[in-house]
Amino acid sequence: MHRPQPDAGPLLAAVDFSPPSRHAAQRAAALARQQGRALALLHVLPEGPLAQMRQWLGVASAPEAQLLAGAQAQLAQWAEALRAEGGTVQESVVVGSPVDEVLRQTQAQAAPLLVLGARGTGYLRRLMLGSTAERLLRRGPCPLLVVRQTPHEPYRRVLVAVDFSPWSAAAVALARTAAPGATLLLASVFQVPFEEKLRFAGVDEATIAQYRRRGQAETLQRLQALAAAAGLAPAQWEPCVLEGDPSLRLVQAEQEHDCDLVVLGKHGVSAAVDLLLGSTTQHVLAEGQADVLVSTAHGAAA
Repeated sequence: MHRPQPDAGPLLAAVDFSPPSRHAAQRAAALARQQGRALALLHVLPEGPLAQMRQWLGVASAPEAQLLAGAQAQLAQWAEALRAEGGTVQESVVVGSPVDEVLRQTQAQAAPLLVLGARGTGYLRRLMLGSTAERLLRRGPCPLLVVRQTPHEPYRRVLVAVDFSPWSAAAVALARTAAPGATLLLASVFQVPFEEKLRFAGVDEATIAQYRRRGQAETLQRLQALAAAAGLAPAQWEPCVLEGDPSLRLVQAEQEHDCDLVVLGKHGVSAAVDLLLGSTTQHVLAEGQADVLVSTAHGAAA
């Protein structure tokens, strides 16, 4: 087991005591041990319902104190169970806006990774939906791991979505950190430019097929260059050249190749292909089965 890094912040897992957030805490604990870091468990009691309770029952109501004590006791039990598996585990219960408190704790503790369950209950479920998820993901200072599966073992096959923007190299590096022993499938989606318009203009299918082969060959060549720049040995990665709609093809590739983690960059080459805030990540989160890791680092252009 690695020793904790002296200047490294803990991995942060925000939990709401649902089964999905238990899986997130277990995966976060395993990653923390793997990286020689501490783990910080965070539970947020939403301020809104508590303020309403104070209005109904008085400022110093017994139910509020009981809620706080109950949350602290339950989180302490989770922390103790994870400590039994090894490593350092901290825990804290705070009151406030869930998104604001998660972001504040992430920044205050210099957390290198935020971990959430894919389908929690209450506020954590809302964190992954609509504008709230967009706010958390847009403002988040560190990568976000959304855990969907029970963490029985380390990640073995990781699908890394790349588009050769400056975010792609950082996504590959993050995948290697999260899953050092896994095989990386570097996946890039291409489309024949203006394919339907070419058909409408009367361009024959043989010419369109030639464009498709050229697109496949160029994408493969760029994947090989990206892998070489990342220092990946041939046994550490596989190319995955896809054609069509990125949202659909990435989910299909994840399932066809039996991947247990999908890594996406925070931004693509333009707003139209923004992997985080556009339709691609939302579709992968909604329809995929693997865990999803979103990189926020802007690396050197591949």
